[in-house]
Amino acid sequence: MYYIVETNKSFDQASADLESAVKRHGFGVLHVHDLGTTLRGKGIAFDEQCKVFEVCNPGQAAKVMSTDMRLNMALPCRISVYTEKGKTMIGLIKPAQMLSALSQDAVLAQVAKEVEEQTLQMVDEAK
Repeated sequence: MYYIVETNKSFDQASADLESAVKRHGFGVLHVHDLGTTLRGKGIAFDEQCKVFEVCNPGQAAKVMSTDMRLNMALPCRISVYTEKGKTMIGLIKPAQMLSALSQDAVLAQVAKEVEEQTLQMVDEAK
């Protein structure tokens, strides 16, 4: 269900490269949650870095919500760049598997498959 790759890049470089890959694939970055900074800002001792990129392809999102509006709760897709024990990782939950738990609609399965192919390419390009 997870797709996670390790990269030799720094956390900051992997984050920048992911953002570029997202844009090259016609997706937009709606927001970046910097969870590591947020936790430390709240006084929590947290040594790792973690940015969660909310990414979206408007055409694909419209297809999903036009078919089943409840699935807005599964949007947008999220791709994370994080550190774990000194290693930089990039990962996501595979859209097709996640959507299959929420709907059996064939149209939605095809959309999820297309989005998954693109998001996996983004992760691989950022690696």
